[in-house]
Amino acid sequence: MYDLYTGTGSIALYMADKAKKITGIEYVQNAIDDAKENAAFNNISNCNFFVGDMAKIFTADFISQNGKPDVIITDPPRAGMHPAVVAMLCQIAAPKIVYVSCNPSTQARDLQQLSSIYNIVKVQPVDMFPHTPHVECVVLLVLK
Repeated sequence: MYDLYTGTGSIALYMADKAKKITGIEYVQNAIDDAKENAAFNNISNCNFFVGDMAKIFTADFISQNGKPDVIITDPPRAGMHPAVVAMLCQIAAPKIVYVSCNPSTQARDLQQLSSIYNIVKVQPVDMFPHTPHVECVVLLVLK
């Protein structure tokens, strides 16, 4: 399993008991330091965290070194995913992607590109910010 834009590893650590191995990637060094500390504190040893610009680190070489995932969870910033990341997701063709987004418009843009090889199975909006126009949206994609 891969957790793209992992932040402090919250999703990866939550899913740790459901996966053999989780690989988390995040741009912010302090967040990765916290993810590693959180894993150690919770005695979780099957999560590996890497720091770097997603568009530069999430490459075919990275996949060959860390293994092809069967599930990818992605929770990008409001700007959505870099086109190179979307292209790599299509190249990897993992059986399932869970796309969490705080910006439905950039999520829709990315989903349009992913729809060439994925079906959208479920969409669940989550109002985490009451009395604001902001909404989180979780989408399950399954390989066609």
